[in-house]
Amino acid sequence: MTINRLTRLAFLAGALCFSNVLYAQVKGLIQIRAVQGDDIRSFQEGGLGLYRHDTKSDELILSQGILDFNVDLASSWSAHGVLNANQDPDVGLGFTQAYIKYQPLSNSNYKWHMRVGGFYPLMSLENPDIGWTSPYNYTNSAINSWIGEEVRTVGAEVTIKRPAKRFNSAHSFSFVGATFKGNDPAGTLLAWRGFALHDRQTTFNESVKFAPIAALNAYELRWQANQVLPFEEVDGRFGYYAGVHWDYLKKSQFRIYYYNNNGDPTTLNISTGQYAWDTRFTSAAWLYKFNSKTRLIAQVLNGKTEMGSNALIDNAFYSHYLMLSHKEGKHRVSVRYDYFKVTDNDTTAFDPNASNGEGLTATWRYQLTNKLQIGVEGSALKSAAKNREPIGFNERISQQQIMLNAQWRF
Repeated sequence: MTINRLTRLAFLAGALCFSNVLYAQVKGLIQIRAVQGDDIRSFQEGGLGLYRHDTKSDELILSQGILDFNVDLASSWSAHGVLNANQDPDVGLGFTQAYIKYQPLSNSNYKWHMRVGGFYPLMSLENPDIGWTSPYNYTNSAINSWIGEEVRTVGAEVTIKRPAKRFNSAHSFSFVGATFKGNDPAGTLLAWRGFALHDRQTTFNESVKFAPIAALNAYELRWQANQVLPFEEVDGRFGYYAGVHWDYLKKSQFRIYYYNNNGDPTTLNISTGQYAWDTRFTSAAWLYKFNSKTRLIAQVLNGKTEMGSNALIDNAFYSHYLMLSHKEGKHRVSVRYDYFKVTDNDTTAFDPNASNGEGLTATWRYQLTNKLQIGVEGSALKSAAKNREPIGFNERISQQQIMLNAQWRF
């Protein structure tokens, strides 16, 4: 079943129940940005740059246009959707999430709910804000930049929660399980571009470009497109993930997930140039509040991905970040360090996939009013990728960017 069809079915169910709407909430965010980028062309334009922006972005741009709505259809049913407008690389509008939620009333000590449609797995503690944005940095970590690009659940998820209050305990636990289709090409960007740092979320059925690397001229990769369609269904198989959330009072949150798209790496859709990649990983995220003003957030991602017959491409990938954020009155300052790496484990000499890098991001936000916020962010990263030299570029590059942001909520 395609993403478009699943989305239509989810909102058809919502439309059929619309006469029973109990409550509707619509929220929005518009973020305008001025960027001083570098002269390394962004991956969004088919270049080698690992930022969303380059010198082409040295002007005012719409970096986030979000419409987030939640509609209570009945006592236990609700519909949720997120529309995202983007100006780069082309002007576009699309859904990043669209699902129906069922959460029955219960007298039991345990609670449960189910989501059906298209949505993010709740792995991240960095992106709890409207439309899966971050209240800390404007540029996401390498981990969540990639999840925003290539990972989305299009299926069904069930969560069972053990609330602390029901058990007179300081500890709450949630157990999450999901099955899905789509997401077969997840891993493509890690192999041929590597990790990146940005806040651009891929909308359903949107493509993401990467540089025209030399390996795509080889006979063995003749069917692979110079872009990825992250949420395409290629092999007809179901993927799955499972996770556990552990909250201690209001001081500590911990989440661990195992994800497996169960891809058949030998399957290819010739018409779209997309392979099914066998991608699986573990994500662990932790948020710790030192006090009401200061918090530490960390996340680790470790996984593997394969594509093609006889392990034509066989990569391991790893990333972690550490973030410290402090809020004082209307000010918030956040500093984050990122490390990322892709290890090439195959023997395909014509297609080197190894890459690595690290970055430092510092952000200041100031809340002018309840609706209006301004901020400044500076970021620097250095990276290396083995597939750059075959197309005439240095293996190692350094990048920097400074951005001014104005954010209005409604």
